[in-house]
Amino acid sequence: MPKVILITGGSSGIGKAIGEYLSNKGFKVYGTSRNPDILKDKYSFSLLKMDVTLPITISDSVAYIIKKEGHLDVLINNAGIGITGPIEETPDFEIKNAFNTNFHGPINVIKAVLPQMRKQGSGIIINITSIAGYMGLPYRGIYSATKAALEITTEAFRMEIKQFGIEMTNIAPGDFATNIVAGRFHSPVFDDSPYKDAYGNTLKIMNGHVNKGENPLKVAQMVYRIINTPRPKVRYKVGAFIQKFSIALKRILPGKIYERMLLNHYKLK
Repeated sequence: MPKVILITGGSSGIGKAIGEYLSNKGFKVYGTSRNPDILKDKYSFSLLKMDVTLPITISDSVAYIIKKEGHLDVLINNAGIGITGPIEETPDFEIKNAFNTNFHGPINVIKAVLPQMRKQGSGIIINITSIAGYMGLPYRGIYSATKAALEITTEAFRMEIKQFGIEMTNIAPGDFATNIVAGRFHSPVFDDSPYKDAYGNTLKIMNGHVNKGENPLKVAQMVYRIINTPRPKVRYKVGAFIQKFSIALKRILPGKIYERMLLNHYKLK
């Protein structure tokens, strides 16, 4: 009997890559999208309508899968949005929306699948966080905060659910070639903003990193490896060596030296 997998945000980017890879490996895969009916791409897996900020769509999708398949073995919390801008100039609504999507949304999907996984006595939950969640990046501070919140919550959550035979882990990707730039909220570069030059230049650098990012297939391969690991680690990192190494540097360098390294990287004063 093939394992049944639910991937939130499965219509594009990393989510789509994971869905295609796992379905080709013989798993029964369900992806989600806020508007699956308007998508013209062809998928090797089913797409359900879900908006992780709307709890009713979460419960409906999970109930549909369980009714149809009788079990749900793997949840991959991938749905998320990007957000950039000076924190001072980022609208409060957009900050709340980022947390609702990147943090509260995944938590609510986990809550929806746990009763079935507990009934089965098994299950794997994989939360897609970000290497950006390990550090406060200039003009991406809110995004870093949402991913850091999910990362640290997973540490506690996985200990709470081990008693039920359920595993939970994080995958923190670096920059990958996806459409996240087109979909994320950019606080405008205002002509009269004191951040105009610094933010504008940093935005170009960030977008360039994504455009030159690695193949999302690498994340899909890591997911497959985790699914086939009896006792997954607390976290996994996928990305360019320098991005993963930057996390190690933060542990060993004095705070101000690490800060200077980031300022130099983004060509900030």
